[in-house]
Amino acid sequence: MADDIVALTRAELRREARDLIELATSEETVAELLRRGLDWLTRVVRFDLATLFLLREGKLVAVAARGPLASEQVRRHELKLTDFPTLRQALETRRARAFTHEDHAHGDGDPFDGVLDLPPGHSCMVVPLCAGERCYGLLTLDRTECETYPQAVVDLVEVYGQMLATSLQETEQKSTFEQLHRREHEHARLLEAQLGGEEVGVLETSRNAAVRELARRARQVAETETPVLVLGETGTGKERLARAVHRWSARAEGPFVTLNCAAIPAGLLESELFGHVKGAFTGATRDRAGRFQMAHGGTLFLDEVGELPVELQAKLLRALQEKTFEPVGSDRTVRADVRILAATHVDLQKAIAERRFREDLYYRLSVFPLRLPPLRERLEDLPQLCAFLLEEQARRTGRRGVRVTPEGIARLAAYDWPGNIRELANALERATILSRKPELGAEAFDLPLRVPETVDGTVEAPPLQAGAVPTLEEVQRQHILRVLTLTQGRIYGPGGAAALLGLKPSTLQSRMKKLGIARLEQYVAK
Repeated sequence: MADDIVALTRAELRREARDLIELATSEETVAELLRRGLDWLTRVVRFDLATLFLLREGKLVAVAARGPLASEQVRRHELKLTDFPTLRQALETRRARAFTHEDHAHGDGDPFDGVLDLPPGHSCMVVPLCAGERCYGLLTLDRTECETYPQAVVDLVEVYGQMLATSLQETEQKSTFEQLHRREHEHARLLEAQLGGEEVGVLETSRNAAVRELARRARQVAETETPVLVLGETGTGKERLARAVHRWSARAEGPFVTLNCAAIPAGLLESELFGHVKGAFTGATRDRAGRFQMAHGGTLFLDEVGELPVELQAKLLRALQEKTFEPVGSDRTVRADVRILAATHVDLQKAIAERRFREDLYYRLSVFPLRLPPLRERLEDLPQLCAFLLEEQARRTGRRGVRVTPEGIARLAAYDWPGNIRELANALERATILSRKPELGAEAFDLPLRVPETVDGTVEAPPLQAGAVPTLEEVQRQHILRVLTLTQGRIYGPGGAAALLGLKPSTLQSRMKKLGIARLEQYVAK
């Protein structure tokens, strides 16, 4: 009969283990977990007092108590571990122990001496709470009867002690993770806001009229829920602009989740977007939320959306239209409140003609397109961009006070920058590492010249890129910028830009104003 009772209790123990682990990973506190643990013991073993002690700086501090003998004095009770070798041994061996009459007679005293008036030889059990490499404390069980707890009961409660310690470990790890996550999230938000303000300032105070107009339009669309398609060459700062739109929006307090559609294998993209359930495919050992679920209440940024496989585009279109989707391997419909921002360097019109991109998805994403100009079209911003990027690097490297000289700016302006702002950032970081001086001159940048001179001194224009025919205004603008680069911003006098172009200085200045070109002399010619 006793064996049947133990077997039944072990079945209950397994159920309680599942409940406690679930409780440990929920929003409940450690106090609630311990209360639940003591409540369950009343169904397993008889006691007049059950006390939970946690280890704190060499002491056992009571944190919870149950039973007729539980009192406020018991709940505030503390024990020095050095005064009770038997308790210390239980923690070291990690084994539960029931005390006999002989143990009471020859042991190290009653832990509740002076707090409770328990008879000599009373029933007593000590259960260590250990999980992994750590011992959290002890559980003590006391009865006024002078009868030793049976070994079967001791073994059962020992298992329960291990289970309770595991639950404590789960709760502690969860709490630590949440605190770290909150700190990291707050740090990221502060850093993003700090960097974002400067970065947006580069756009809004640009010397290029087209860039200033882009910033104004971005602020306008940020206040809506309209999808935005950010266009531009690789390295022009598409994700930075998307983050700015998110910060300016009503969703700024929500998550900003990114997915680079070109960086993830096609077979995993659907799972990354929509999540999956356990067993959906080989390696799916648990349910996993996708980017749509992670971005609920915030913004989802789909970078390089032009690289999305055609077979997945229809599912993305449905998710955008209906704001619902099914995780991979599930027939359960999930709803997500997400604002979509997308970016690509791909010519989507050409991709549509080649049937590599769905036309209906294009129109869904490009309600409000924003085109970031390449760096070669905004060379006026080089001083401001260099200052911003060097400050950004200084936060990472700790090397502050580095600046680019006017000669260095002129050297940078003479390069094509096919990698745009990303390439500029790399060039600045490389120059900062190699240079021992705080000032980066022309010699600090090992870059090929963009405007080679012929034997007779004339300037050769770079060849046109396949499929990219600039407008006449753009050709004029680029040519004037090249000449200004050669003259280091000087407009007047022999050898000045006006003389080289065969124009009056006033005519050149008027043309520059029309084309949105700032006077380079203010930061090149010093």
